[in-house]
Amino acid sequence: MKICFLDNSIIPYTYNDLNSKHIRGGENAIIHLSNELSKLGNEIVVYNNCKDSCVINDVKWFNINQANKSVYYDLAFTNNDIGLFNKINAKKYIAFSHSIQSIEKFIRKGQLFSYLKYKPKIVLLGKYHKENRNYLLKLFGTINLEWAVDPLFLETKLDESLIENRAIFTSRRDRNLDLLIKLWTKDIFPKNKSIKLYSTPSELINNDFNIFARNFEDKKTMVNDLLKSKVLLVPGHKGELYCIAAEEARELCIPIVTLGIGSLSERVEHGITGFIAKTPEEFANYTLKIFNDENLWKDLRNNLIKLRGTKKWDKVAFNLLSQI
Repeated sequence: MKICFLDNSIIPYTYNDLNSKHIRGGENAIIHLSNELSKLGNEIVVYNNCKDSCVINDVKWFNINQANKSVYYDLAFTNNDIGLFNKINAKKYIAFSHSIQSIEKFIRKGQLFSYLKYKPKIVLLGKYHKENRNYLLKLFGTINLEWAVDPLFLETKLDESLIENRAIFTSRRDRNLDLLIKLWTKDIFPKNKSIKLYSTPSELINNDFNIFARNFEDKKTMVNDLLKSKVLLVPGHKGELYCIAAEEARELCIPIVTLGIGSLSERVEHGITGFIAKTPEEFANYTLKIFNDENLWKDLRNNLIKLRGTKKWDKVAFNLLSQI
């Protein structure tokens, strides 16, 4: 098949930027899916805000302004902006949706006319996404997927000797980092002052409470930080439709403590791979239990080791094609 991806995000990227700290969930998905669909023998073109045209792993990368209706595609994907379908012609249309849009917001952003014109299927990333997507925005069908992680997380060798008495937060700082730091300073750190929290850089970081900024250069430095961490602390957020940060931690066999906000309850099996707290107090208590009970931590880690290696992008690509 002849397949194109359309993305108008402000980030200029190609496959070569996969390890960049600027690549987010949507861009990451396009990079991997374009690559895996190409491996399956499809002709792939990506239109985004890349500066220069190029071909990488048989995938053609062009600036979004070069998209035109003179080329006909069997299948077209767009990242969030359904209006981009106006730039090309295709037999079938599929839209990635990385936010929960009300019908009012959908109309306000000028998406409704294109939605009704192109009738795209919408990619949903789980139960939370499905339940919170307005039913009117699922009229033309849905595709149910789970994202995968970069091979870097799958191929990294685990080394228990690297692990320190520290927690880590790797999501964006607008994903309730302020709530986490409040819990850490009030309910967690005062009860165990030997532990540390390494966080996404933020003005809220306070070394007096053993809160430090983690390395923020690229994914390799993040992996190194994760390998040293005993637990991932991630409250969750109502805008979190999948939380790739949690999936990355799982692949490195790091237990997770969460409040289960948004899709986070779908990333953790309670008592098996981590804990889903019902209250902030429970969140603090579960965190302290993992630090204070070595046998509990080892049980959680061993459970994660047994599950490791299942979230691969070639499987996502195959699952995607099976639903078209």
